[in-house]
Amino acid sequence: MTKTGTILGRMQRPLLLIVAGGALMTSLSGCFGLIVGGAVGGTLAASDRRTFGAQTEDKSIAVKGEMKLPNLVGDAGHVNIASFNRRVLLTGEVRDQAMKDLVQREIAAIEGVAQVTNELEILGPASYTSRSNDALITTKVKASLVDMRDISATSFKVVTERGIVYLMGRVTQREGTIASEVARGVSGVQKVVKVFEYISEDEWKQYQSSQAQPAS
Repeated sequence: MTKTGTILGRMQRPLLLIVAGGALMTSLSGCFGLIVGGAVGGTLAASDRRTFGAQTEDKSIAVKGEMKLPNLVGDAGHVNIASFNRRVLLTGEVRDQAMKDLVQREIAAIEGVAQVTNELEILGPASYTSRSNDALITTKVKASLVDMRDISATSFKVVTERGIVYLMGRVTQREGTIASEVARGVSGVQKVVKVFEYISEDEWKQYQSSQAQPAS
């Protein structure tokens, strides 16, 4: 090997180490993100009062429902589907009563759906500004629930439509009352509708005890 080749070889080795090190750090950062994301997701799933099976079914119900909507409503309406513990809430606007009934029948026919609460209104589709405002209200209500120490914010699902806040979740009467009062106090909220699945205080205590027990 020539002297020039030897010098180039010595220069390339540190460069390769730097590149390899950078790639390793990138890989580790990605793994760290996955681990943290998985841990956070796992924590939220574990704190949910639905069974893991119900959580999975709720996601499936929402996806299947969204796939049906284009054929049911098209451009003649705007429908939101929220599912919590297999109980579906329909909100939004449709053209007429026939369309409202059709949407309910088709969503109720989805496998796993236990109940449908139809809050669809016979109106023209809400404007982009209205929907943006609803999204902001939902964010503010969720933040307000997190601030409350007497209830668990992860036990609630918040849906907002035209300033009307719908609260879903598996909660006690006490928790439901607190959450609805909190939501009513948020600026922009026109009305609060409770769509809860109520549990007893004894069930709540059992749930709290199971959460407090360390994992084996």
